[in-house]
Amino acid sequence: MKLILRNDVENLGRYGDTVKVAPGYGRNYLIPKGLAMPATVGNLRQLEAERSAYLKKAEARRAAADEVKSRIETLSLRFTRKAGEDGKLFGSVTTHDIEGAIKAEGYEIERRDLALAEPIKTVGEFTVAVKLHPDVQASIKVTVAAEQP
Repeated sequence: MKLILRNDVENLGRYGDTVKVAPGYGRNYLIPKGLAMPATVGNLRQLEAERSAYLKKAEARRAAADEVKSRIETLSLRFTRKAGEDGKLFGSVTTHDIEGAIKAEGYEIERRDLALAEPIKTVGEFTVAVKLHPDVQASIKVTVAAEQP
């Protein structure tokens, strides 16, 4: 099934791309969510008419993401957790914890935008990537310390 993407879709394509997908994926997910439309001559003409407005909005979103990146990269988060003598935590620091700390600092970040492969389970300093825009990624320093008895 050939579709025209109406939004950027991760691992598939960007706005305006014509892609070929499985019929079920297009019919049951992409089209109902408004992410794509059938690749017809009329839809291609409509897309060309909308393209300039979309590109202006996309550039504004990217500029906003760049501005947030410059502010968020100065952010340093610190967590204290109970830990054993070897530095292993009794528990972990997860994306949920990091999301809450970032929101407490006044930034609107969603948990799925945090690139943390697995929860942090040791004491130390870590760098967590934050996806602000498909082309803009920021890094936040996360420090995990052992709780003092």
